[in-house]
Amino acid sequence: MRTGVFFHYQEGERLRDFPQALTGLLERPNIFLYDAFYPLKPRASYELEPVPQDLLLKVHSPEMLAQVKSSPLYQTALFSAGGTLQAADTIFRGEIDNAFVFTGCGDHHAGRDFFGGWCYLNGAALAIAHLREKFGARRLAILDTDAHHGDGTWDLFRNDREVLYLCLCPAPDQEENNKVNIHIPFPVSDEVYLDRLEVGLARLRDFRPQLLFWNWGYDGTRGEYGDLGLSPAVHLQMARDISRAAGEAWEGRVVVVLCGGSGRALARQLIPSIIACLAGVL
Repeated sequence: MRTGVFFHYQEGERLRDFPQALTGLLERPNIFLYDAFYPLKPRASYELEPVPQDLLLKVHSPEMLAQVKSSPLYQTALFSAGGTLQAADTIFRGEIDNAFVFTGCGDHHAGRDFFGGWCYLNGAALAIAHLREKFGARRLAILDTDAHHGDGTWDLFRNDREVLYLCLCPAPDQEENNKVNIHIPFPVSDEVYLDRLEVGLARLRDFRPQLLFWNWGYDGTRGEYGDLGLSPAVHLQMARDISRAAGEAWEGRVVVVLCGGSGRALARQLIPSIIACLAGVL
């Protein structure tokens, strides 16, 4: 698989080891780095861009955007969402098969008129709006394995049956217009979590999306701020299961969007393994 890594330089502890921690992976002929700014290397021939203003207004209200613009993380949010958008665009243009997107701000708590929980713009929703307008895409999916319920994503697609949204979190089981919450008990074992994930993957196989956005967070790992009881090892197994389902049912098209999680050591351990799985190395 041809895997794109969409990265922009960020301050902060979580990603302090990147992209250096990808040494070895980035030398592989099927893994491509798309970066906006990395001070220790020459400028890339392909550079990330912020989300265009006209596209922002197709997803978020002017009032909400005015509030987001006043945040010191506005530029980070623009480039975080921009990475998701450009990853999806690059896949639809046939240049890569899947992608991993580094972000400084999350997605799923950003709705039409509200934001919170370090989520300022909904990158998956912005990418979906772009794919619909530019490529005529009609059947898209979001799998959310962050530890918390994606209230913003649910809000944006509540009445949109062309988008399948699967959220695995401790909120109760619920389904509405292809928006599905799959209840995760607390605490949860890896085995039970993977069983619940398989329920979602069965829905995805039936739905056969043109592209899957995987909102991946490691905040549910033991010791993290959203601790659900999961071990670090479960994340690689999730990536393998999702990649297998994608290859069987929708041509392997997956955009992994980094969401929750704060630990530097876990980021360094897990992110390279997820990228290696996407590329078919693990």
